[in-house]
Amino acid sequence: MKLAVPDLISNSYFPAAAAVELGFFRGEGLEVSLELIFPVDAAYRALAEGRIDFVAGSAHAALAAFPEFDGVKLICAQAQGMYWFLVMRADLNARRGDLAVVRGRRIGAAPWVEMGLRRLLAAAGIDPERDRVRIMPVPGTSGSTVNFGLNAARALEEGAIDGFWANGMGAEIAVRRGVGTIVLDVRRGDGPQAAFAYTMSAVAAADRLIGTRPEAAAAAVRAIVKTQQALKRDLGRAAEVGRRLFPPAAAELIADIIRRDLPHYDARISRDVIAGMKQFCRDIGILKGDPPYEQIVATQFADYWRPADAVM
Repeated sequence: MKLAVPDLISNSYFPAAAAVELGFFRGEGLEVSLELIFPVDAAYRALAEGRIDFVAGSAHAALAAFPEFDGVKLICAQAQGMYWFLVMRADLNARRGDLAVVRGRRIGAAPWVEMGLRRLLAAAGIDPERDRVRIMPVPGTSGSTVNFGLNAARALEEGAIDGFWANGMGAEIAVRRGVGTIVLDVRRGDGPQAAFAYTMSAVAAADRLIGTRPEAAAAAVRAIVKTQQALKRDLGRAAEVGRRLFPPAAAELIADIIRRDLPHYDARISRDVIAGMKQFCRDIGILKGDPPYEQIVATQFADYWRPADAVM
């Protein structure tokens, strides 16, 4: 079986990558390989076309290939909350939470990922056209197998962009190199409260797989939950995965980044979060109706979301 992630050298989809590398999928009877497919909408199109079996990506982006969430379901969360950072050039001396710094600036963001930033700007009264905010692709991210956060940090350092909206790995590298300052970290309380539920890092499967191979989908959920718990018990496992998958500089950082993410490692997908995500999707124009929770979430696997149900 194949599992697609839109960014590999990243903390965003680490539980899924670690579930492969640490053997938790295999332990559930699934032979799963990782595929890097960028951007996230391309990963969901591959799912719709049957070229892969699971997507470990942002939940709202399923709408790129499954309008109104028809034909796809979220089977579990990898972690709770919208997980991207707004990082600006260090020499701009930006203050934490001050979105005014984006006026007149070039902000790098990936397709579909940028929607979260646009909604945050709107909530802050910033209009990209009026305020000359150019939200743009990061130079060097036009291929289908891009590691976005690393490229964003590099582009910021080279002056190709003034800021970026990307994952924790990119943010950490930019800050440690002294070229970037974190302005927003929604997962840890920055921005409007509603922004936490704009999206989440989830695992999705097509209805056809859930219908024909429900045991495989259930096994995938159990593998993710066991991985989350293994990382909580022993952070050294994160470093182990980093050494296998990441270049040396990124591998050295991943354990510290995952340590900060651990409080958000929870496989549950609540009705409140889905309600918040639907509102966000309607606000940005990618969802027209109000599909019920059960159309978006594979509730038959909910019993496997709780760590107590996972045999370690």
